[in-house]
Amino acid sequence: MASSQLKTSLQARLTLRCGWALAALLLLASTAGAGSATETDLDRELRLSAMIGDTDTIAALLDQGAEANAANQFGKTALMMAVESDSMDTVALLVSRGADINERTVAGCTALTFAAENGHIGISALLIERGAHVHDRTRAGWDALMIASRHGIAEMVRQLLFRGADPRAADKDGRTAFMNAVAAGHLETAQLLLQAGAEINSRDNEGDTPLIMAADNGHQAVLDLLLMAGADVNARDQLGMTALSWAVTDGFAPIARRLLIAGANPNLADVDGVTPLMAAAKEGDGRLVRVLLKHGADPEARDQDGRSALELAQAAGHEGVAQALSGTAR
Repeated sequence: MASSQLKTSLQARLTLRCGWALAALLLLASTAGAGSATETDLDRELRLSAMIGDTDTIAALLDQGAEANAANQFGKTALMMAVESDSMDTVALLVSRGADINERTVAGCTALTFAAENGHIGISALLIERGAHVHDRTRAGWDALMIASRHGIAEMVRQLLFRGADPRAADKDGRTAFMNAVAAGHLETAQLLLQAGAEINSRDNEGDTPLIMAADNGHQAVLDLLLMAGADVNARDQLGMTALSWAVTDGFAPIARRLLIAGANPNLADVDGVTPLMAAAKEGDGRLVRVLLKHGADPEARDQDGRSALELAQAAGHEGVAQALSGTAR
């Protein structure tokens, strides 16, 4: 197929399938008038064709000398674009014509990480079968399992675990795939990772545990899973805050109650000496104040500035909470 015919074919497909007429016209105008397409033009057209799954044009471009692994300014190759578009035929064609499965973008992403992010199970299976590295990391330290877990794509997580992905691996922030699933509230994914050996009391670089993350984000079902699996209910982060502290700070009364029933200590203070009761009093949350008092919170405790929960409530103008606390003063 002649170069001019390839351009016309590509333009028509972009316009018809994706509504990208303007982008296609700009691309084609930039190469119009030349006797033959340059290698750069062919490579660019190859990537655009991969985005729309045009295997006929891709084959013709490769025959004319397009480089299967040529990348754009972000390091993205035609294979990666085909993966994102969920075009199995295009992926298979590019791989058969020499596309590097483990090529990386500027950010360190691979074809497999793109498949994991988008939940393209069939394509990820093909990539792994053809040699994709399940342990490869992006520059942020994310592997395919961490990415799939963050998005709660349970079937992808199951596949990656079966293929040897490490559920205990951590990114540059110390976060594991399990933490990603927990923080996002993906119950099924969290269960899969826990069954695969994820560490239930692991900590990220800020000292957060999965239980703290579940409490801080208000994910009741995931929190229940963690408690039943033996999570440390009184673990503290670098600020000295526990899962209960975060639940109270965020106003999640049902989660705070569940943690207290599970044995959370209501009198553990953070690095500033603030207890959950003080935090609830300062926010004027009468419901949480009552729950905490019922479970043994000490109304006489004081923070590093010598203030009690009652004094914090009074200073913030929460009269109802102050009255409730006044009745507990000794």
